Amino acid sequence: MDNQEIEKIVTEMAVKGKRASRKLSALPTAVKNAILLDTADILEREKEFIRTENAKDLAAGREKGLSPAMLDRLELSDKVIASMVQGLHEIAALPDPVGEIDDMKRRPSGITVGRMRIPLGVVGMIYESRPNVTIDAAALCLKAGNGVFLRGGSEAIHSNLALATLLQKVLASHSVPEEVVQVLPITDRHGVRAMLAQEENIDVVIPRGGEGLIRFVTETSRIPVLKHYKGVCHVFVDRSADEDMGINIALNGKTQRPGVCNALEGLLVHKDIAGVFLPAAAKRLMAAGVELLGCAESCALVPAMTPAAEDDWGTEFLELKMIVRIVEDMDEAIAYIDSHGSQHTEVIVTSSYENSQRFLREVDASAVMVNASTRFNDGGQFGLGAEIGISTTKLHAYGPMGLEELTTRKFIVYGEGEVRS
Repeated sequence: MDNQEIEKIVTEMAVKGKRASRKLSALPTAVKNAILLDTADILEREKEFIRTENAKDLAAGREKGLSPAMLDRLELSDKVIASMVQGLHEIAALPDPVGEIDDMKRRPSGITVGRMRIPLGVVGMIYESRPNVTIDAAALCLKAGNGVFLRGGSEAIHSNLALATLLQKVLASHSVPEEVVQVLPITDRHGVRAMLAQEENIDVVIPRGGEGLIRFVTETSRIPVLKHYKGVCHVFVDRSADEDMGINIALNGKTQRPGVCNALEGLLVHKDIAGVFLPAAAKRLMAAGVELLGCAESCALVPAMTPAAEDDWGTEFLELKMIVRIVEDMDEAIAYIDSHGSQHTEVIVTSSYENSQRFLREVDASAVMVNASTRFNDGGQFGLGAEIGISTTKLHAYGPMGLEELTTRKFIVYGEGEVRS
């Protein structure tokens, strides 16, 4: 298939998706919830079909030499299917943000002005490896009244198409156009380029995957992109911090699940407590298998620590490895975060209210926390019910993106014949 053919297919799909999304935006909440619950049922009923299609991807992945970790992400096991089913039930139970009206104000002219929450339109998702994202993303977009155009990784093509087919059957049974959920059936990378040129038919693009994928999407897209390149998250242990609290927060942030974007990658320690805190913290972290890469002062206090190389600072390790740096004061800690952080998650451990408030005000990240683990930066943990991703850009969402972040607001006006003089 040549590039021209690919562009034609993508354009036809995008046009149909845009047209279908207009009907979805007016769908009653009860119908949207019924679609989600019926999708949960069909996933349970069609496990054998899902596994058969998933097995094709797994076999191809083994042939290509995918790593065990990649194959694990690719597998639609009973546990993963159960998680998708649970997610559908949870999203169905969430309040529907579409149509909410607030900020109604009467103006001196006599008109009443307010704002109504509406869908974004069509959301383009570009993602790697995990085929369960097909259902998770589609479910969130559907509940928020958006059409969704999905392009998963080539390694999961059979799984993604199978899941989309089941969801489209449910949509058809509710007389909803199947095109509100589409998976691009083209594995050629030009399909992504063609998709990213559909600025008239796709309203926003959300890439999920490695930094390379996200940079490619950002540099190529004509459509607004909601993204985060990486999660370089830090904990600053202030001089007034409780020692045990600081150690537990660092340990949880690094070891609870080291391969995710909200895992801890850097530990900054105030010089006034470093002599006591750092040896105790290093002992616990190293016992948990964490490799510590430290500044010269840190290595002097903990000789077992490895001296950090210049390019270790600001690195997203995504494994049991982290940097350690002793800082002069909060000014240096904030300056370091500003230079080496990724606007994802930053934490201060302190018993000083004044310092906590300054940290909250001055540190620029999608989540800034006081005395809590970085691992809490998550849609479910924040009470959003679910998330489609975490944005480290500020337009239009900053942080975990749930249903509300998949909508926007338009102004509405009530009048009684007023005209402007």
